Amino acid sequence: MDDVDAVQATIARNMLHSGDFVTARLNGIAYLEKSPLVYWIMATSYSIFGVHDWAARLPLALAVVLLCWVTYRFGCWAFDDHAGLYAGLALATSTGLFLFTRILIPDAMLTLAITGALWAWLRLLEPEAEPALRWSLALGACVGVGLLLKGLVALVFPVTAGVVFMLLTGRLTSIDAWRRIRIVPAAAVALTIAAPWHVLATLRNPPYFAFSMHNGPGEYRGFFWFYFINEHVLRFLNLRYPRDYNTVPRLWFWLLNLVWLFPWSVYLLGSRTVSLRAESRACRVRLMALCWTGTVLVFFTFSTTQEYYSMPIYPAMALLVGLTLSAGSRWISIGTRVLYGIFTLLFLSLSTVLMLVWQKSATGSIASALTQHPELYTLSLGHMSDLTLATFAYLKLPLGIAVCAFGAGALGLFIWRRNVRRTALVVTLSMIVFFQGARIALIRFEDYFGSYPLAQSLDQSPPGQLIEADAYYAFSSVFFYTGRAALLWNGRINNLEYGSYAPGAPNVFIDDARFVSLWNEPNRCYLLAYGVDLPHLQHLVEQSQLHVVRENAGNYLLTNHPI
Repeated sequence: MDDVDAVQATIARNMLHSGDFVTARLNGIAYLEKSPLVYWIMATSYSIFGVHDWAARLPLALAVVLLCWVTYRFGCWAFDDHAGLYAGLALATSTGLFLFTRILIPDAMLTLAITGALWAWLRLLEPEAEPALRWSLALGACVGVGLLLKGLVALVFPVTAGVVFMLLTGRLTSIDAWRRIRIVPAAAVALTIAAPWHVLATLRNPPYFAFSMHNGPGEYRGFFWFYFINEHVLRFLNLRYPRDYNTVPRLWFWLLNLVWLFPWSVYLLGSRTVSLRAESRACRVRLMALCWTGTVLVFFTFSTTQEYYSMPIYPAMALLVGLTLSAGSRWISIGTRVLYGIFTLLFLSLSTVLMLVWQKSATGSIASALTQHPELYTLSLGHMSDLTLATFAYLKLPLGIAVCAFGAGALGLFIWRRNVRRTALVVTLSMIVFFQGARIALIRFEDYFGSYPLAQSLDQSPPGQLIEADAYYAFSSVFFYTGRAALLWNGRINNLEYGSYAPGAPNVFIDDARFVSLWNEPNRCYLLAYGVDLPHLQHLVEQSQLHVVRENAGNYLLTNHPI
């Protein structure tokens, strides 16, 4: 693991070892921008299984399984057992859920919390039954957990979707409807879960309250300002500092959701008709799913976005797909024909690529066949632009698996195009096979994306002072796998910049002069650096003082004395 994965895993380990579960820290620097629950869960996994990369990923994997099961049960309750099964399968085998759960981020857990909250909201408004207190408590628990996973969006999304739903169904001003929801118990549970950490984090990282809408280098206003103002308000307005992120163009953010739900998105048009009368449970859930989807998409239309920010709508779209497939409308036939065409096109395209690279040799590192587009790397899928035709010479096995998946899928769709159950089975199996190929492809890229080989070499080398060039994230996997801290050379940027100005922050940042002084000392030093840093490095110190311990995908572990 590398980049954000290793950062999250390292924070969890630091919490476990230090006993401080309030303030996240990296390299001794306060890291105040994220909610803590994902770290707590990973730390719990470490305490049971030990500190391993798989132990860090295990909670996310379990959360994804639980999310798919909850979506299945939601669909069974809302429509029927077949719709629930189709909804669960659609979510479990959707492209977006596979892609964005390769990254160790809390969005799948947040999606689970939002799904639970909106299901509880519907259960409380169910006219055929007296609302049970447990659903009000479940609503509050889901919101409280969500607040500890990713901040205020865990409150904004379900409440906004629920209020819009009540407005459209004419129940917004109904005293009976609000009595059913039981706001007070729900709010009490949410506050009981979420408030203690927010209060403690504010008290331990003063100043306590600041409301400025401006920030810049050298300014420090404590946890409250950075977490609530900078990370919520200013990020929404695209004014957050430091500017270490990018945003997906709005139109693409909307349209890409058809890709993230692929291949099941072809069936979404089957639920295009909406009744505001909400005369049946199915109609109410369909309307809530649309309110749910619209709330998230509209919110991020006015905010900064990453590709995975729309993940909370995946269960809503999966429920609509499940309803379409179980209802047996003519849109199933249309969607299946469209999907047959897409699978056939993918089969032909990937077969062509495989034939073009079949005779090409794949020697050396896959990094040699990739291009570099660092200006896009602040997007989650920015590295996709690095691919070239020569890259696929290293990916013949994954390509072959993908060709088999879509070829067999296209054949199955043609044969069983009039049988909904078999169509769903063909699509599910095709995506399972394709995901195995994609998983193998991702493994092939591990050396390019990660720094694990450098960590191995560092562990096997004599002791010495570790220095890292550029931002902490650049070689975060080295810090995770070796358990070491480092001096950061010209690294007072991005995620660690704000915390570096906190009172009592360790002095781990060095400039060129301090680096040269350390490198010229008789004590051994190690340097982690990108290949693009070498010209500047060679300008500062003699070539005879640069000894390569390990090179990996254009990244270097150097030392100042021969080993």
